[in-house]
Amino acid sequence: MTEILQWAALVVCGGVALGRLPDAARGRNRSIFGAFLLAAFAILLSIDGSYLAIDAWLGGENYANLILRFFVYGAVALVGYRTARAFDDGRAARRVAGPAGLAVLGAVAAATTVFFLLADTSGSATGLGGLSLRSSSNAQLIGLYATAGRVYPAFVAACLLPSTVRATRSRLPAAIRAGALLLSVGCAALVAAAVYPLLRANVTGAQATINFTAVLGMSLGLATIWLAGRAAARTSARPRGAAEPGREEPGRGARNAPHA
Repeated sequence: MTEILQWAALVVCGGVALGRLPDAARGRNRSIFGAFLLAAFAILLSIDGSYLAIDAWLGGENYANLILRFFVYGAVALVGYRTARAFDDGRAARRVAGPAGLAVLGAVAAATTVFFLLADTSGSATGLGGLSLRSSSNAQLIGLYATAGRVYPAFVAACLLPSTVRATRSRLPAAIRAGALLLSVGCAALVAAAVYPLLRANVTGAQATINFTAVLGMSLGLATIWLAGRAAARTSARPRGAAEPGREEPGRGARNAPHA
């Protein structure tokens, strides 16, 4: 099940990144293109075969896992800011990209690096599996490293969740509300990913399922909003006489659609 979710998330993120490449090349919404590209690389590094190959090239010290963490932080920061802006939530945008949000990101990045460097990480192991068994101190350090990796995504998700939930109850077009619902699922899963290990022990399989549910929810939500925005833009570009009888007034959907 986990492997299916991994590949599904990779296909979605990679596909959306490729779909947005022409816009990014023209200088439009490069931040979202960058977010999907970082997410695709992070997912690639979570898959066993590609992780082991890349980490072996890096020296077999599990630096690939550290790189994965920073790819996730970058993707989450970009998605969080752009999503807050898309739903016109200035407060959430300030929390993510303002002094408080940057302080949280800096502290988490520093903690992630310190715990990784203090731990014994020799010998490539996807997801750092088995490294915590080497000693009690190593188990503590690996646990703290993993916890630090969940804090920042959960922080950004908690900032976004009120605005995505509000959007599902709004009078926005149905496709936008569907995208907001998927984003809400993704945000809730990111928060759950941080809380669940505190409630249950030995949660490796469940944790992976929650993590990739979050990735799929966020990715599909943004992709849905993007496609809805493009469809609305095409509708608004039609000659007024070309609108079909009984359809929405041209341009109305484009004005109401957030641009993720």
